[in-house]
Amino acid sequence: MLNFTGNSLFGIVVLVFVAVLLLLEGLYLMWKTYKGPEARKLEGRLRALSGSGDATPQAVLLKERMLSEVPALQRWLLRVPRAQALDRLILQSGLDWTVSKLLLGCVALGVMGFMAVAGLAHQSGFFGLMVGAAFALAPLMFLLHRRAKRLKRIEAQLPEALDLVTRALRAGHAFSSGMQMIGEEMSEPIASEFRVVHDEVNFGVSLQQALTNLSERIPITDLRYFVVAVLIQRDSGGNLTEVLANLSRLIRERLKLIAKVRVLSSEGRLSAWVLAVMPFALAGGMNLVNPEFMSLLWTDPIGIAIIKYMLVLMAIGILILRRIVRIHV
Repeated sequence: MLNFTGNSLFGIVVLVFVAVLLLLEGLYLMWKTYKGPEARKLEGRLRALSGSGDATPQAVLLKERMLSEVPALQRWLLRVPRAQALDRLILQSGLDWTVSKLLLGCVALGVMGFMAVAGLAHQSGFFGLMVGAAFALAPLMFLLHRRAKRLKRIEAQLPEALDLVTRALRAGHAFSSGMQMIGEEMSEPIASEFRVVHDEVNFGVSLQQALTNLSERIPITDLRYFVVAVLIQRDSGGNLTEVLANLSRLIRERLKLIAKVRVLSSEGRLSAWVLAVMPFALAGGMNLVNPEFMSLLWTDPIGIAIIKYMLVLMAIGILILRRIVRIHV
């Protein structure tokens, strides 16, 4: 009897172990289906499709994208005029955000900045509103920074992509095959954008509309030249291989000129950084050497007023220096 009980207990332990193992395997497969790398990759490609301006019936289902995971916010954001434009900025930046997350983050940071200045530092409400507005704009500034960085990366990859299409055409492949090669062989972020073009064509969207959507998702002048050249060649004929080769060489020469301009203007940009950082560095050094002398700036009302006006003037000066050292080519 004891032996039978021991065997039964051992069998129950084995069954429980197998059940727990199968449960963990099921949870892993569920996570992989909805949140795994392949699911995220597919979700990203569908999100990119939603950033186009195509209104044809073939692409409407692909373009539907939730602006918020909360139904009430989704309905409200659909009525906001600039919500779709903000969603397009998020798509162009490559961030895995939604419009509601961005807006809620801006509101939360703005309230935190206002409470920190008006509540904890006991400053005036107007100054608290200014600091809160600056904090609220921080996520948007980060979004624009990531967008500019991604677009610059795509611009640098564009000549290589055009060369790949040119080689594919010279080898006898179709133009759509060249688009597919870019999506399969090149690195991100340009690969995902050309994969979207290929997917749109496979889903029934015309090549002209797919390329137009590409130029709207990626607002780069060189990429629009490529789209215009392809569309003109499809309507009027011509040697597309030669056109793309010349365009690739032109883009490379322009990028070289931009790099040369950055080298020649590096002294001015360094001077701007020094002028922007030097007041704060000097204030920190003086506070370490003589803290009683510097404490008047945040204990005396006149010192607090000086800091407020100084920060405003410093922000204006930094913006002016930024405009001076930025040279467009």
